[in-house]
Amino acid sequence: MRPLDFLPSIKLKLGAIIVGAVGTAVVVIAAGVKFRVWPYLTVFVAGGLALAMVQVLARGMTSPLREMADAARAMARGDYSRRVHASSRDEVGELARAFNAMAAELAEVDRFRRDLVANVSHELRTPITALQATLENILDGVQRPEPETLRTMLAQVERLGRLVSQLLDLSRLESGAVPLERTEVDVDALLRQAVRESTLHEPGGVSVRVEAPSSTTVAVDAERVHQVIANLLENAIRHAPAGSEVVVGAVADNGSVVIEVADDGPGIPAEDATRVFERFYRADAARSAAQGGSGLGLAIAKWIVDLHGGDIRAERKEPTGCRMVVTLPGAGT
Repeated sequence: MRPLDFLPSIKLKLGAIIVGAVGTAVVVIAAGVKFRVWPYLTVFVAGGLALAMVQVLARGMTSPLREMADAARAMARGDYSRRVHASSRDEVGELARAFNAMAAELAEVDRFRRDLVANVSHELRTPITALQATLENILDGVQRPEPETLRTMLAQVERLGRLVSQLLDLSRLESGAVPLERTEVDVDALLRQAVRESTLHEPGGVSVRVEAPSSTTVAVDAERVHQVIANLLENAIRHAPAGSEVVVGAVADNGSVVIEVADDGPGIPAEDATRVFERFYRADAARSAAQGGSGLGLAIAKWIVDLHGGDIRAERKEPTGCRMVVTLPGAGT
């Protein structure tokens, strides 16, 4: 606790310093006159004591600023762990608390950047390594360029293309570089179009059924919401057991439209229900990686839904399975 931390304003602190310095000088001079001390010595002592008091009190006022300067220099070197002691109630204290909040956010951003680089490197290295090994075997004559081998290589290239596209989409969404072009869209038509495309690319022995009233509309960017539904369908079809059914439904609810994609797969554990929307997070890392999941689809879906002012969440489906629920504003909202 610094001497003047209890004062709520810099003005009051400066006033207190001035009053203290002047009061000290007056008391010393008065004592010098009373005890008949040489006047020049009295003035010198009074000035010295007043300056010492100003130094002590002012140092306590400005110490957060010096701490911030030191912490800023440390941040420039990449150290985001430094914080400022913010005990005062004045404007400098508010600045120190804001600085600490900014430092915490920068530390989180830096941690996220490191994780992102590591995850992207891993995701890119896996298919590139497989392609490189296969091509080297073909060139060395160890392996023949059979159709099955070429199809596997094509699948790896497609995986790389999907990952790059998803990273670009996520970057644009986060920077706000993707303006929404809202139009009134029929929900049933939107869902059926997404289902047709998803079952074309991801058949997997899983059937998809649509349950949506034909008269329900939403005021959304059709292309972006189609991307959300496609991502949810891709996940549901990938994790649903062969021969099961994925149900895509929509209902109107108090001026909003609730879209639901439900499957009979292993489901999402309760502790992972919110984390699945983080970039590169997988509740089942081994299975997703083996089947081509990048861990970006749900992160992109959440960004798109948030931009629309909606909500997306994962729920448990009983007795087994997962239910992804998206709430979007209705056409009149």
